[in-house]
Amino acid sequence: MSHSISCLCLIVASAAFAVAQDSPAKTPATNEQPAAETKPADSPAAAAEKPAEPEAEKPQEQPAAEKPKQEAKPNKPAEDKKAAEEKKAAEEKKPEEKAAAKPADASPKSMTPIGYTDTQLLPGQPWRIHDLLRPRPRAVTPGADSPAAPPSDAIVLFDGTDLSNWGHQDSKVPGQYTPARWTVKDGYMESKRGTGYLCSLDNVGSCQLHIEWASPKKVVGDGQGRGNSGIKLWGAFEVQVLDSYNNRTYADGQAGAVYGQYPPAVNATLPPGEWQAYDVIYEMPEFDDDGKLTKPAYLTVFHNGVLLHHHRELTGPTGRANSKYSSHPPGGSIMLQDHGNPVRYRNIWVRPL
Repeated sequence: MSHSISCLCLIVASAAFAVAQDSPAKTPATNEQPAAETKPADSPAAAAEKPAEPEAEKPQEQPAAEKPKQEAKPNKPAEDKKAAEEKKAAEEKKPEEKAAAKPADASPKSMTPIGYTDTQLLPGQPWRIHDLLRPRPRAVTPGADSPAAPPSDAIVLFDGTDLSNWGHQDSKVPGQYTPARWTVKDGYMESKRGTGYLCSLDNVGSCQLHIEWASPKKVVGDGQGRGNSGIKLWGAFEVQVLDSYNNRTYADGQAGAVYGQYPPAVNATLPPGEWQAYDVIYEMPEFDDDGKLTKPAYLTVFHNGVLLHHHRELTGPTGRANSKYSSHPPGGSIMLQDHGNPVRYRNIWVRPL
């Protein structure tokens, strides 16, 4: 029996030991805070199972977004008042002042060239022929004048009735002329497109020339394409005819220019359609027996009574290139140019010098 009791005690003790092993040990109370739990994402195993989410960026202060710039709203009352004042001032301007106030340079799309930078240099001058940069003459207003009647010793080349003293050069027979084909009407002659130069049948040497001309009243074209013609002395030295009233072109190609050599001192052109007058003193060049130049040609030109050129020495025949003098007979034709514009002429006479 004692043996049975011993075995029973041994079994109870073993069971009590086993129960003690299965029960968690109590942690003595302390003042320390329990350790923070490790987040699953921080462990290598959790990181392997799920990709770590990117850390949220700390919010940063963004600069204030610029507001789109808005155009300042015009002060409508002030603007309307200013526009009304400008309109009133414009209406009070004279027609010629309005024309003068227009920009000198129109749109390049609608304009012919007003000058060049690649032409030949003029002998003894710093300028090129038709130089783009050559200063334009200032404008002046001529005084009123009536047509100048020819003096008693003048040779009248055109009196407004017919073209019996004029003709066109015969292209087949040099030195011969065909009948004039320009139009005569109401005391004037008018150039006709495609007919070419109209030439005086009388040969003229050094002389005083009076000639009146008018560009078309209806303005068509610009630059050299507006009311263009010309007066050639001895068939070689041209005084330009052009509607130069508020019409920009190269300086040595406007009305009254010695074409391609010298601009006029001023621009004395009258409005389109009005009659204008040139008074020219021409001294022809002289040559020795060998054809060598001994004296150049000279021109003095008045336009509507205003002096443009005073005893101007010519460097040679005029044109778009430098030309040298060549021996000529003692006289030559006065030639009026057909440039395709209906320019009119009247009251043409000369006095031999």
